This record gives sequence, structure tokens and C-alpha cells, in this order.
Amino acid sequence: MRVALFGGSFNPPHVAHQMVALYVLETTPVNELWFVPAFQHAFDKPLEAFADRHRMCELAASALGPRARVSDIEARLGGPSRTLKTVEKLIQEHPDTAFSLVVGSDLVSEIDTWYGAATLRQLVPFIIVGRGGGDASVQMPAISSTEIRAALEAGRDATSWVPKSVLDYITSRGLYGSRQTP
Repeated sequence: MRVALFGGSFNPPHVAHQMVALYVLETTPVNELWFVPAFQHAFDKPLEAFADRHRMCELAASALGPRARVSDIEARLGGPSRTLKTVEKLIQEHPDTAFSLVVGSDLVSEIDTWYGAATLRQLVPFIIVGRGGGDASVQMPAISSTEIRAALEAGRDATSWVPKSVLDYITSRGLYGSRQTP
């Protein structure tokens, strides 16, 4: 089996994340794509609870069909997210699976600064997808989780950025300062 790993904070997951996932599923030789929400940001960036972000990823993935799944590997590892440690553990748990790693084109120039970058490059091929600030043949929409959180906190509409099921979850849980409408 061939699996693309799509890691991120997913704070919250949005339609551009879904578009990247669908693009990878439809244009690369993978059987599945696994969303891998970070348990704890490597640089202590504040995140909503892992359980909430994991559930929102499940909601976003469900719209893409059975080939899109969500992994809890980072919660099981605990601590700050380190891509190398995540990949090593998944290879250990799934020795018959060929993994690849989805990386935004805006991060390509930073990969060599990542923890264990040389080893990571030996373990998995990278699937580079277009993202604002990076060079790629296909660019994904420039939707930012930071902007979405700010909009929700200010009570502005985020329906064009966030899947309805995810937005309903955010509102029902009061995440990101969102308010339920009466």
C-alpha cells in the first residue's frame, strides 16, 4: 500500500486542506492520504486541543471518501511534533506500507533545517504541492487558518473557507472564540 502523509496543525482544517488532499489522491500514485494533525506545535504555537483538531480532520476527510483518513500517531507519540519521529514510528507500525510526505512549496527551502532532515529525505519521497510563497506548477488557494481563527473570533462568516461539518463542530464547541447563533 502507498500512503501520503499530510501533516499540519489543522487549526482548523479548511477547504484548501481538502483541495490539497484531493489533488494528491487524484494525481499521485497513492492508495490513501492520511491527515496527521500535530499533537503539539514544534515551536510552542498555541493550538486547540488535539482531540478537537483530530475530530475536525475526521469531518474534513469524510467528505473526500474512504481513501482519506486521519492518524492519531502524534498523540500517541506525545510532545512537540517532529516529522522524522512521526515517519519512523509509522514505518515501524506499517512495515509493508510505502509512505510519502506532502509538503507545501512554501516550505521546500526550509526542509534542510528540520530535525533529522537528511534521514527524513532517505526515508520518504516528498510530494510538493503549491502554496502561497512557493514555486509549484499548481497553486492551491491561499487560505490561512490564522485568518479563519481571526474571523471566527470577530464573529465574521467563515463558511467559504471551512467545510460545513467542521464549522458546525467549531461553533458547537465554541472553539476559536466562535459564538453560536440563537
